[in-house]
Amino acid sequence: MSPASTTPPSSRAATIPGRFLAWLPTDVDRRVRVFAWLSFLAEVLIIGTGGAVRLTGSGLGCPTWPRCTADSIVNTPEMGIHGIIEFGNRTLTGLVGILAIVVVVLVWRLRRERRALFVLSLIVLGGVVAQALVGGVTVLTGLNPFIVGFHYVASVSLVAVCAAFLVLMNAPAGPRTLAVPHWFAGLVHTTTAILALTIVFGVLTTGAGPHSGDAASVRNGFDAQVLEHVHAWPGYALFFLTLIVVVLAWRLRLGVRRWATALLAVELVQIAVGLYQARNGLPEIAVGTHMVLAALAAATMTVVVLRLKEPAVTERPAPPRQTAAARR
Repeated sequence: MSPASTTPPSSRAATIPGRFLAWLPTDVDRRVRVFAWLSFLAEVLIIGTGGAVRLTGSGLGCPTWPRCTADSIVNTPEMGIHGIIEFGNRTLTGLVGILAIVVVVLVWRLRRERRALFVLSLIVLGGVVAQALVGGVTVLTGLNPFIVGFHYVASVSLVAVCAAFLVLMNAPAGPRTLAVPHWFAGLVHTTTAILALTIVFGVLTTGAGPHSGDAASVRNGFDAQVLEHVHAWPGYALFFLTLIVVVLAWRLRLGVRRWATALLAVELVQIAVGLYQARNGLPEIAVGTHMVLAALAAATMTVVVLRLKEPAVTERPAPPRQTAAARR
């Protein structure tokens, strides 16, 4: 009989958690990077599918929650395409949650050395759980436009948190220090606030428009045409401020200049899509693209803000002085 066969089954089972813990990364390796990117992409994708739910009128394709119907967890053939779209979005929520759990597990052994990564991963996981509950409230309140709007803003926030994780996982651990002039950092933070304001007014504008998610859903009561202009004002201010940031960043040769340029590019596309949808009766594909681009703008802005700092330079201890005997 071999030695392994004499080991009690309970002892062999007890080693499984230890082996799994030993398998987890002790630094940011390929596994962490791959699943962090997958989590980010899934968060962006669920904004797209959530937009599809609203824009196709499938918001109540599954009329109950957490079940799709009172008698079925999944959609039924009688529910048609709306049931497929709504249940597909709910299913994607499960995938987003699984990816968030995987990232938390992968950074478990890094929770002390890379505390920021661990905290961000927990925020994403908690946010996914909260979003599932908010999605349920959305259905149970008959697609209340304010709940729907909050649902979208929370999704955009999770995209930004995932983007922050992507930035910090490629930076060395340790303290960070400001790498740009203080006035420039203030300008970037002001631009960030204007971006947030633009997204909020965009959500209110959508809540007043025709894409309610279901024909029976009420709107928020605001004048959609007035809100279109109100939404555009901070949008143009955002573009103007970003343009100033880009020009100054290149003139001062700051390390953030390329990401600031990427942000300006996203905003240009966003403005073009916004003008197109406003002048063509809010076509569904344009509105959905506008929603996803807003999330990508928030993610890019997050990168710009984090790139304002760089790892602090710590002085290395001077090498020990050699003795006369050693020099000989």
